[in-house]
Amino acid sequence: MAIRKISCRNRIFLAPDGKNQGTRKIPCKNRIFLAPDGKNQGTRKIPCKNRIFLAPMEEVNDVAFRLLCKKAGAGLTYTGMINPLMQKEIDLEDKPALQLFCTSEKGIKEFIEKYDNQVSMWDFNLGCPAKTAKKHGFGSFLIGDLDMIEKILRIMRESTEKPISVKIRKSNNTFKILEIAEKYCDAICIHPRTQAQGYGGNPDIEFAEKLKSKTKLPVIYSGDVDETNFKELLKKFDYVMIGRKAMGDPNIFARMLGKKSSITFKDYLTLAEKHHFYFRQIKFQAMCFTKGKENAKELRLEIFKIKDLKELKEFAKENL
Repeated sequence: MAIRKISCRNRIFLAPDGKNQGTRKIPCKNRIFLAPDGKNQGTRKIPCKNRIFLAPMEEVNDVAFRLLCKKAGAGLTYTGMINPLMQKEIDLEDKPALQLFCTSEKGIKEFIEKYDNQVSMWDFNLGCPAKTAKKHGFGSFLIGDLDMIEKILRIMRESTEKPISVKIRKSNNTFKILEIAEKYCDAICIHPRTQAQGYGGNPDIEFAEKLKSKTKLPVIYSGDVDETNFKELLKKFDYVMIGRKAMGDPNIFARMLGKKSSITFKDYLTLAEKHHFYFRQIKFQAMCFTKGKENAKELRLEIFKIKDLKELKEFAKENL
């Protein structure tokens, strides 16, 4: 009996019902793949109401302050730096972008799994210039360890389908970090001051523009953003962050958006009591809320002397 050859172009056929049988399972840990060119496609949109964000600030950005900034119009709020090995429960009522700081990938996967449903996105801090960052090797003092930076961003990417940003400074390694970030991140936040500058001197906006020209990822600009320059900066960058200018003044977001807002320290007190803050944190924020008042220095001296919450509440009724 003659054997008739199958007439085909290759060895892959369509099933008789017209459907692919799909018997081969995709071998993957999650549903996020690296593109063939080695770069993340940045398909995860930044979840924000507008392009003006509250910048991550240590100590300042407690949940009460973040909620007030969000109420005033902040498009997205960031937490301060949080270590993934921290055991204390975190209040994320405002569903913020949660900023991580660390020197290894230890605990990241478990931490993200724990809080992923409570945040809008994740951020990795490579910008902190503080003495504690230098002592422990995190923030801007980790920028020399490109291998570890990649390990951390990779495990973050493998642990969540939500957007990831990385906050960096001007340095000799900025563009090397950018290449790594493009594999795993959905946005870059640039504060164009050097580690040595800290928060002094002038930010190098031209450097930030150069970074913007080198990447297709959205760029969030940070560094002396205020009511006088934010419109021009938004012509150059995708988003801006308000940091120190927002301290004690959540209403800055409303003013930038052309809206009215009259948030005061009394509003902060209400939320602080609801969330059971320590007195020292409430007292710190009271100091911040003196900003812009004619007698701010005298008010801060009076607040410094206050010993308990009851006394502070009485003082706030007349002065804050």
